[in-house]
Amino acid sequence: MAQKALVKLQNKDTKEIYFTRKNKKTVTAKLEFKKFSKKLRKHVIFKEIKK
Repeated sequence: MAQKALVKLQNKDTKEIYFTRKNKKTVTAKLEFKKFSKKLRKHVIFKEIKK
């Protein structure tokens, strides 16, 4: 049974961080979400990085 792992999402410009979970067995690609940046006050892309 695959266990969902905690992953870190970071914005390249502001270095803000979001945490989320992903099932590493079913999702092999790196995650990329459009989330709200509090510093920029708009939606920007957050990409998965190593912990």
